[in-house]
Amino acid sequence: MRLFAYALREYDELGYMKEAASQLGFEFDWTSEYPTLDNANLAAGHDALCIITNPMPAELLDAFWAQGVRYLSTRTIGYEHIDVAHARELGMRVANAPYPPEGVANYAIMLLLMAQRKVKLLARHSIAQDFGLHGKLGKDISTSTVGVIGTGRIGSTVVRHLSGFGCKILAYDPYTNKEVAKYATYVDLDTLLAQADAITLHAPGLAENYHMLDSAAFAKMKDGVVLVNAARGMLVDTEALVAAVESGKVGAAALDTIENEADLYYRDLSRDVLPNRDRSVLMAFPNVIVSPHMAFYTAEDVCAMIFNSASALLAFSRGEDTPFEVRA
Repeated sequence: MRLFAYALREYDELGYMKEAASQLGFEFDWTSEYPTLDNANLAAGHDALCIITNPMPAELLDAFWAQGVRYLSTRTIGYEHIDVAHARELGMRVANAPYPPEGVANYAIMLLLMAQRKVKLLARHSIAQDFGLHGKLGKDISTSTVGVIGTGRIGSTVVRHLSGFGCKILAYDPYTNKEVAKYATYVDLDTLLAQADAITLHAPGLAENYHMLDSAAFAKMKDGVVLVNAARGMLVDTEALVAAVESGKVGAAALDTIENEADLYYRDLSRDVLPNRDRSVLMAFPNVIVSPHMAFYTAEDVCAMIFNSASALLAFSRGEDTPFEVRA
């Protein structure tokens, strides 16, 4: 198998890719550029393509198919940036790259703690040498009721790890998990929204989950609720969230992902004017934390993303099945 990797980061991913190539037995070339119609020719002579969160619409898939690419893997759990239906029409097999859930789960808990303890406000005031206490009173997680929406691999890990804090945990998922039920009480979504002091999202980015938190959902929540999203930006109606923050319905939010972020990460755009007003508005709030979709970013997870992505492509090249194939 000959693999071509786009948007491969030299400072972390390249080393793991070299290690994977040596251990698994494949050749690869790479670029730090994101794939476009203008640079699709770089993949000529390669049968496998490895990407990250960049959009892969039908016309780009067609261009790579014309270059001889027959297998595609994204170094991410999510794959909504790929037109999977069109890839299937072409006959191009697609895989994602799951990684250990602890990194994202622990990051989500960190965001929850930061939001409840007003860390963004504290940091801003500390820089300004304002060491007063006024307006900085936080809430202890141990006395909170935390609602976890989605109890898959990451959500169930959040529940298990949260149990050590002594908080009451409510969970919602269409499919209950016996292990999760040891630590959390499963309830319907409306009950969770009404009773939780803090809500953390871990639902998948499926069409039926689009804007699952909209203005109607926010209206059902407690005043001053804390919201954490380390899952998918499309789960939250940004306009409704902004209104909820402005009204005080949402007392704090900590977001590792927001809507319309696909073209932002992971590049240095520090000198650019970003065409993303939602992000600018959210960043301006003193009680809203926005991090650049990096809950996954640990050495363990990056290594797993590279190895799982490469192993899936190798399976495709051998005509074998792989648990990482996207079949949706």
